[in-house]
This record gives sequence, C-alpha cells and structure tokens, in this order.
Amino acid sequence: MRLKTLTSVLLVLGIIMPAIAKKKDEKEKSYQFTIEKQLKASSVKDQYRSGTCWSFATVSFLESELLRTGKESIDLSEMFIVNRNYHLRAKDYIRFHGKKSFSPGAEGWDVLNVIKKFGIMPEQAYSGNTFDETMPVHGEMDAVLKAYVDAIVKNKNKKITPVWMKGFDGILDAYLGEIPEKFSYKEKEYTPKSFANKMGLNMDDYVTITSYTHHPFYETYIFEGPDNWSMGEVYNLPMDEMMQIMDNAIANGYSIAWGSDVSEKGFAFRKGVAVVPDTETKNMADSEISKWENMSKDQKAAYGTEYPVKEKTISQEMRQKAFDNYESTEDHLMHIVGTAKDQNGSKYYVVKNSWGTDMNSYKGYFYASRAFVQYKTVGLMLHKDAIPAEIAKKMGL
Repeated sequence: MRLKTLTSVLLVLGIIMPAIAKKKDEKEKSYQFTIEKQLKASSVKDQYRSGTCWSFATVSFLESELLRTGKESIDLSEMFIVNRNYHLRAKDYIRFHGKKSFSPGAEGWDVLNVIKKFGIMPEQAYSGNTFDETMPVHGEMDAVLKAYVDAIVKNKNKKITPVWMKGFDGILDAYLGEIPEKFSYKEKEYTPKSFANKMGLNMDDYVTITSYTHHPFYETYIFEGPDNWSMGEVYNLPMDEMMQIMDNAIANGYSIAWGSDVSEKGFAFRKGVAVVPDTETKNMADSEISKWENMSKDQKAAYGTEYPVKEKTISQEMRQKAFDNYESTEDHLMHIVGTAKDQNGSKYYVVKNSWGTDMNSYKGYFYASRAFVQYKTVGLMLHKDAIPAEIAKKMGL
C-alpha cells in the first residue's frame, strides 16, 4: 500500500514539477520593464465607445504641460473640445458642399484651435454626460449629426436657411449638454476663455512633426489624412531627426502627443506592448480581437507579444511604403510620457492610452518599442522648445 502511494506521489510530482519549471521559465522570458524616465501625467481616462482619442490624448498632453510649467493639476473637459470641434467642422462641411469628410475623428491641432477660439473648461463644469451613461457613448449622436449636415447639403429649400447651425448645436446640447457661459472653479467664476487664460499655455507654442518622403524635408505641408478636416500643417523631417526630437523632449521633461497606426499584430494593448517583430505579420485593421486572443501562445510569441524578440530594422523607405499602401494610417492618438528598457536593454517609450485602466496589467499604459515608434509614428505634437536648436534652425523655428 505504501509503495503504491509513493508511486502515485512521484507520478504527480513528475507532472507538476516540469509544469512549474515551464511556468517559471516563461515568466523569466516575459517582458520585464525598467523605467528610465517618467514624466508627470494626469490619471488615465476612458474614451469608451467614442471616436475621440484625439481629444483625450491632446487634453492629457496639455494637462502634463500644466504640470511641467509648475501649475496646478487640472482635469480638463474632453467633451467641451468635442462639442466645439463638431461645431466648427459642421460649418466647414457645409462650406465645402459636403465634399470633405465628416466624422468623430480629428487631429491634435484641432484641440489647440478650439482652445484659441472658444477657450476650455474643467471636467467638473462640463462632463458631456446628459443621460444614464457615465462614459462617452457616441454612436447615435455621431450618426444623427452626420445625417443632419447631409440634409443641409442636399438643400431641399434651394437655399441654406440661417438657422441650421442653431439646430446643429441643439443636437450637441441634447447629447453632450449645453455649454455654460460662466462656471465656478475653486470658488472663482470663469468663462471658457478666461479659464484658458488662467492656464497660461500658448497654443501657438506647439508644433506637429512627421517624416515622409513625398514632401521635401524641413518644410511644412498639409497632412493628407481623412481626419485633417481643418487642413492643419505638419513639419516634415528625416526619420532619424524625428526620433532625435522625441528623445530630446523626454530627456528634458517634455511629453508628446503621439499619433500612430495601431493595426499591426505587434500592437497588443492587453499585453502592454507594441513591437515590430522580424517576421511577416498581417494587418489587423479588419480583424476581430477574438481571433487574436484565440491564437496559441506560440503563435502570439512569434509577434513579440509574449516576450522580447528580434525586431525589424526600420528605414525611411519602409515608413513611406507603409504610408503609401494605407498600412500606416492615423488610427489612434496617445500620449508618450517616458522611456523604459526591457531585460535585454532594448528601448521603449512609455505610452498613456485612453482605454481605461482595466484592459491590461499596466493600468492603461503600455510600452512601444523604438522600432514600433520609428515605423508607425504618423505624427507627434510637442512644445517647440523641446526641439534641439540645430534641428529647430533647419525648420525655421
């Protein structure tokens, strides 16, 4: 009887011990990050079911700018920006007879333009929630707004009525709330414009940089993206100098509003990493996330999402080809707030996202490898003082 029991115990140990050793080996091989530089940032927010990453990322960036310049931490209203941007975009859409895109998306500079024209408000004064939802749910609103402006463009009256904008703003008021002319903040009364003045940030101090060869370097051009309804201009630099600017910015305390493509399999937010493995990958733009999550661990490992793998060497030509083929599009705007290294010494950028804190173990942050940032950066916005002097001179700044 004792011999039989001993045999059973040994059999169980023979199964368990290799499993434990395998699990330990996998843990040691999995990503282990060490923060090199971490800049001050506000809490992670959740854009939820809305196409408003551009507002969340740029507002987060401006909140960090307030902290960088020694000012108080302020939770700014993303939905105030969304409201006024829709207002401006509707006017533009009608002016162009409906021949431009009209969608929830926009660019980082549109946030700056709204603040210059209308001001800004704190979250407590304008949350953008007018019904049962506590987070943005914009599907119905977006569809109604698009149908409204298309009806104006069709022009059944044979001329545009003078009240159409009032009706459009009425829809925004219904879904997001009426914007107050005045509000109280810390026992003081403000208007949106006076509150923007209180922040003390100059919206003209910020520039957007990209790196593509279909335009001359060291010049500006109107960025060709469907969300660039306001025809904003970007500075065009060689990739190496774009990366030099990013590194100089973080090293000197300047965070970055970062526009990137996130449709590659190497982008795995749930795992907290974004990499460009040195293996062929397929674009994930039209894939269901369940297909990715149902892949085996070995399959996922090939894409570098389980543990560090060798990554591609990125060239200027690779960037251009991906942009020209629509493989790199302006999918998502985020906020870079630091740098880190993995256990092999490879460099990563610490990225604050706007998808809440529950989707990965880094509480809403993730780590984008240097190769990923080189390859998939569509544009970056930052304070012009963060640009090295020799590059700024080439840019005419």
